Amino acid sequence: MEIEIIAVGGYEEVGRNMTAVRCGKEVVIFDMGLRLDQLMVHEDAEVDTMHSLDLIQIKAIPDDTVLQSVPGTVKAIVCSHGHLDHIGAIPKLAHRYKAPIIATPYATELIRQQISGEKKFRVENTLVPLKAGQRHTVSRNLVLEFVRTQHSIIDTVTPVLHTPHGAIVYACDFKLDRTPVIGAAPDFARFRQLGKEGVLAVIVECPYIQHPGRCPSERIAGNLVRDVITSYEDDPNAIIVSAFSSHISRVKTIAECAEAIGRKPVLLGRSMEKYGLTAERMKFVSLPKTMSVFGNRRVIDRMLRRMMKEGKEKFLPIVTGHQGEPGALLTRLAHGDTPYQLAKGDKVLFSANVIPSPLNHANRAEIEMLLERAGARIFTELHVSGHAYREDHFEFMHLLQPQHIIPAHGDLTMASKYVQFAGELGFTLNDSVHPMTNGRRLRLN
Repeated sequence: MEIEIIAVGGYEEVGRNMTAVRCGKEVVIFDMGLRLDQLMVHEDAEVDTMHSLDLIQIKAIPDDTVLQSVPGTVKAIVCSHGHLDHIGAIPKLAHRYKAPIIATPYATELIRQQISGEKKFRVENTLVPLKAGQRHTVSRNLVLEFVRTQHSIIDTVTPVLHTPHGAIVYACDFKLDRTPVIGAAPDFARFRQLGKEGVLAVIVECPYIQHPGRCPSERIAGNLVRDVITSYEDDPNAIIVSAFSSHISRVKTIAECAEAIGRKPVLLGRSMEKYGLTAERMKFVSLPKTMSVFGNRRVIDRMLRRMMKEGKEKFLPIVTGHQGEPGALLTRLAHGDTPYQLAKGDKVLFSANVIPSPLNHANRAEIEMLLERAGARIFTELHVSGHAYREDHFEFMHLLQPQHIIPAHGDLTMASKYVQFAGELGFTLNDSVHPMTNGRRLRLN
């Protein structure tokens, strides 16, 4: 049986992830993601109503037309977690393939919500929730397994495709967090066993391969946030925190810290509402009972007026906009485009890093400048990454002992750094470690 890896998207950038694996005449697709910064460049883009070809043209979703020349039938679409750079293109592309969409339960629910909001295409693929530790028979020759891992969103797994020639591990995204805030640590025993059984190839993320050491645990980020928030227990000024709306562990910590200093936590923003309420409804998390959640812009503005009237010191807003995204709440606050007016001494905490792209860095710099001009005091670096660092990758490869490594989920500079790292482990360029570009196909020996 011939094994082929097709790099559809995410191999020259951070975002719009999509990889296909062909085993003989059968194809399994991993991820169908958005590239969010491309949508910010095209501010007038209304994704729900746009055609997939238009989104491909502006490089917002993967160009899956490369699969038209791949011999074989797509048997499954597999998603490891619910971030938009991994599932955001499903409403635009999945209907082209008569295949089930297999994802973790939380990601499945997020995909269901996305599909329900799609206005251009009818997506009728069967949704199959699969938990960590479970298997799904794709065909007589292929079995899919979900192995528990950790990332900056709950219910993340590492998919493993078992083929007659060995396992293919799709490790985009992961971190080796041994003390997570929500959920259990990665299943190190299973990864080690996979290495003994035989791993043909690892398709692996590479954004942080240049970072030395190990990625700190989410508990470290929780302590950073807690130290800052609790130090202002008697402060009469505002405390505003911006974090990734999908980072439920972080949102939970921030809300608990607000309660600890006698402030009412308030989640503000459509994405905050979607991720938070979905996680609580599915019983992945128990958020403080004093917390309120508002997603509608008109209702948000009403709540902001209430905060101004009753006193900023009684509330702790948790908001979207840490990347400086146009239209996000923190962006509107910085521009003075809300009933909530910033004043000297107010604190703005960034509990999120900047997603690496020139546009994101520029937007974030502008927002920080506007906040400082309004008199706010800014706190950054209250964050740890959801991605593996260099020593994490070293441990991961030691566990799996793969025959081949394919760096993914990164630009060409990141991929070249991973090739250098793999070389130190004994892998050889274009023989056992394979940097790829979008549209390229690789046959594995």
